[in-house]
Amino acid sequence: MSDRSEVPDFSPQGSQLIYVAVADHVEARIRSGELQPGVRLSAERDLAQEYGVAYLTVRRAAQVLRDRGLIETVHGRGTFVADPLPESGNSEPPQE
Repeated sequence: MSDRSEVPDFSPQGSQLIYVAVADHVEARIRSGELQPGVRLSAERDLAQEYGVAYLTVRRAAQVLRDRGLIETVHGRGTFVADPLPESGNSEPPQE
């Protein structure tokens, strides 16, 4: 895949919004190759438990990832890492 460094541990910093921190961490996992294009992501409730956050936080993070073009949700099938992935320069934080 690539020689990207290992994904750092999930640890939101200071005033960073938790859902953005989750989205950034999942993006790092995708960019590092830990989550390959086309792979199905865990259910949102499972991700919420993994990250120690509320279910709705993961839902909001998933929307950020969809906006960045990194994941696609197929009704009745699940959420998958986009294939092909967009260039890494395309991801921008959501406007609030």
